[in-house]
This record gives sequence, structure tokens and C-alpha cells, in this order.
Amino acid sequence: MAIETVPVEREVRPSAFGRFNNVLKMMSELEASDLHISVGSGFRIRVRGELVSAPDDGPLAPGETASIAGGILLAGRKCTKENMVPFVEAITDYDCSYSLPGLGRYRVNISSQRRSLALVLRHIPYALPTIDGLGLPPVLKDIAMAERGLVLVTGITGSGKSTTLAAMINLLNQTRRSKVVTIEDPIEFVYRDEKCSIVQRECGSDTESFAKALRAALRQDPDIILVGEMRDKETIDIAIKAAETGHLVLSTVHTTDAPRTVSRILSVFDPTEQISMRQRLSETLQAVISQRLLPRADGEGRVAACEIMRQTQTIQECIADPGKTFMLKEYIEKGREFYKMQTFDPAPHRPLSCGDDYAGHGQVGRDFARRLRAQPAFRISCKWRRSK
Repeated sequence: MAIETVPVEREVRPSAFGRFNNVLKMMSELEASDLHISVGSGFRIRVRGELVSAPDDGPLAPGETASIAGGILLAGRKCTKENMVPFVEAITDYDCSYSLPGLGRYRVNISSQRRSLALVLRHIPYALPTIDGLGLPPVLKDIAMAERGLVLVTGITGSGKSTTLAAMINLLNQTRRSKVVTIEDPIEFVYRDEKCSIVQRECGSDTESFAKALRAALRQDPDIILVGEMRDKETIDIAIKAAETGHLVLSTVHTTDAPRTVSRILSVFDPTEQISMRQRLSETLQAVISQRLLPRADGEGRVAACEIMRQTQTIQECIADPGKTFMLKEYIEKGREFYKMQTFDPAPHRPLSCGDDYAGHGQVGRDFARRLRAQPAFRISCKWRRSK
């Protein structure tokens, strides 16, 4: 007897771009911060600081990562269907953004590696952050409300610098009637005008560079200028000029604390220029906020640790005089009570105890805190409660 065979329908595998969007939805459910895409390893997501494989069905081929990159670029109108293939093939390094309705925006970096493409996406929620919601020290509200000067948020990549700046702009938008110009690469948080009139410009699509956009911003009647990053001598020089002429300038630097921030800014100038630059920086620098993200003791996410330096006459003297710059840490600690400054070092008279509440938001474990305290490069700080 002949056996009749019944055709079996094969499950249709979603396209690489469809899988990519599905992983972004998973990221939202798992509260992941970053998505890494590369040939061979497939999708990996960063959850609470750790990089883990995404629950997806396997690795990606070179053509699939190129397809994902092309889909992102098409969605952002960076290319057309007609020129997408040569555009993608020519990429070595490219920054842009991507949006998925209902989930949020993503900062995207596309890079070439071993004749294929790798992508990294950082999640940027639609909801704007607040200083209180992030558990940041309340003194940041006073710093954000400065009339003029230069305010720098510093830290390593992924330490929350852009989020802190967004919280400060959000506060200004709710409280001051001002003109704000942001220059970003790419645009991350999107603002709606409330009390402020806000113009957001993206390097690459709206302007050629930070320096060129910053120079143009000075002719756009701004009160507040946000510069995504202080990358080069020209940008730093124009930013300081903007602060000198009565504008509030907010920006970021990839440094780990206030003394290194001062040194980094000065290092981009020639030795013959550094004496005058020290004086200019001492007069314009209103605050340096350095950040590090630490794991909570309960394992539920991370919490920001901050070092905060504010402008005082003594701080100005330490910046202007190269022989006194090493004393910045000492004077930041001395300004704890009156100026609400703080370092990454717990005060010696404030012993650590189990369950210390860090900055009112989350807990840092005792053993973890002791290990950090023993390593100057990774010390933590802030408002440690006295042991009871």
C-alpha cells in the first residue's frame, strides 16, 4: 500500500531586520541598555551592566548585518533604496539614530570589522529624565540654573553623561523662558518646547561639525547651548568664548574626575597658550560633575555616584595656578557642607555600614564599597549615612 505523504509547511524565518526589531522589543521588556550586533555571535544585550546573549534564533551572516544597517539608514533617511547598497558598503564608521514607535529612540554606531559590519545601539527612552528621578544630588538643580558659564558632565562611556544633561535641560525647559540650542552626534533625547524654545541640531545631517554649529549658534540668540562632546581644540575654544560672552554652556568630557578634566581641556592647547587658557577656564568653569555607575546591593540595576566641583574663589585659584591644581580634591572635600561639593572618597568620619543608602536611590553593597574605597581609581562617594 502506498503511503500518502503530506507536505509539511516550513516555518518562515523572519528577515534579519525583523529579528532586529524583535530583539529591541525584548530589550524593553528586560530593561536592557545596549544592543550589540556582529557577524557570528548574533545579538547580545547589556542588562544591568553585563553583556548577555539575546533570546534569539542564532548567529548572523555578513549580509544580514548589512541588511540591518541598511534598514536603520533608510528609516533615518540617511540613504535611499537606490543608493543603499553602495552607501552601506562604503561605511567604516557611522553614527546616527533609530526610532521604534512605542519603545523609544536608539543611538546607533555602525563600524566595519573584518570585512563585515558591527552595530551598537544605546536605548534612549521617550520619557525625559529628571534629576530627582535619577537619584542625583539636588545641588545639580542649582548648577543647571546658572545664568552663564561652562558646566561639564564627565565620565567613561556608558556612565550616564547624556542622561544627566537631558535631566538638566528638562529642568530648564520647565522653569526658565530661554532659547536653547543643542548640538549632538546624534540627537538622543527629543525635547518639546515648554517654557524654552529649543532647537536641536545633529552633526552630519544638520551641520558639518560641533565647532561649525557652535560658531553658528552664537548668531542664533541663544541663552543656553548644549554641546554633545568637547572633542577638539576648536570646539573647546569656542565653547569657552560662548561662556565668556554670557551664555550657559553644557557639555561632556571623557574624564573620570575634576582634576583630570581640567588637565584634559588644557592639554589640547599649545604650551604657549596654556597660561591664558588656565585663566579663562578658571573664570568660566561653573561646575564639573563626574559620574560612575555602581551596582546596587540587591542586584536590581545600578546607581550613579557623583563627584561635584563648583566654582569658588579657591577653586579658581587652583585652576589658574598650575602649582595648585593638585589641591582641587582637597578643596572639593572642604566645600562639602557649604557649597554641597563632594568627592568620590567617603569622608573618614563616616564609616561604611551594611545597607547604606547611596544618594537616596538604591544601595551599594558593603563589600563592594570597601573594595572600591581601597582602589583610588575606582573610589565611590557621596552622602554616606553615619552608621547607627
